[in-house]
Amino acid sequence: MPKRAPLWSRPSGLMARLIPWLLACLPLMAVADAPAAPGPAQRSAENREVTTSIAPRPFKARYRLEVKGWPAAYVDHRLSHEGDYWESLMETGIRVARGSERSRFLLENGGIQALYYASGYMLLGVGDSYSLSSDRLTRLPDRQTALFALSRRIIDGDCAASSCDIRYLDHKGREEALRVRAQGRSRITLPAGTFEALTVEAREADKPDRRLVFHFHPEVPGLLLAVDYHRGDERRSHLALSELSVLE
Repeated sequence: MPKRAPLWSRPSGLMARLIPWLLACLPLMAVADAPAAPGPAQRSAENREVTTSIAPRPFKARYRLEVKGWPAAYVDHRLSHEGDYWESLMETGIRVARGSERSRFLLENGGIQALYYASGYMLLGVGDSYSLSSDRLTRLPDRQTALFALSRRIIDGDCAASSCDIRYLDHKGREEALRVRAQGRSRITLPAGTFEALTVEAREADKPDRRLVFHFHPEVPGLLLAVDYHRGDERRSHLALSELSVLE
């Protein structure tokens, strides 16, 4: 029987465990049904939605990421307003590996228009990169834009009475689907402090034993407070906010 290569020599295996929510090996992380170019029949409803949505605010956040069997890592997330568009940037790394993911989007006519997506990783000097241009993002958003859109929907009270079926594109432009259900509001204590949080559970339709539990800030769209990834009865990874700066 041939021997399997050590995990450190297999970048896809490392990324699936170490930074699953930034790179492609765990496509559960970023989710939302945010059509990039709504048609005329949709715009009136979306414009009504935006009047009740909380306006986005730039922020810088740092998280501690714990993955079972691996040393802890830190993840930095920045949401910034760059002229006409917004940019969401996530970066992480340890001594032998690093990864990043970037998305740009417009808030326009009550909807969200994905403009550009890029991600990449480097492990022991070997890596890869991916990108999606605006023409690839016409029908569905990338996962960074989708994560922001999901937080807005949850803040506005969506996905509570019934679950939402969510679609987005992964790093290679492949369509992914999730079922999302809001779980209500609670208080959680994290290294950065104690916060009110909106909790959301997400599952893949064909893998019901795998689930993600998101905790969103109720007043800052796009800001994650914590994320837990479960497989069966076991929690495999935990992401918790350790530093936060909300900009005006």
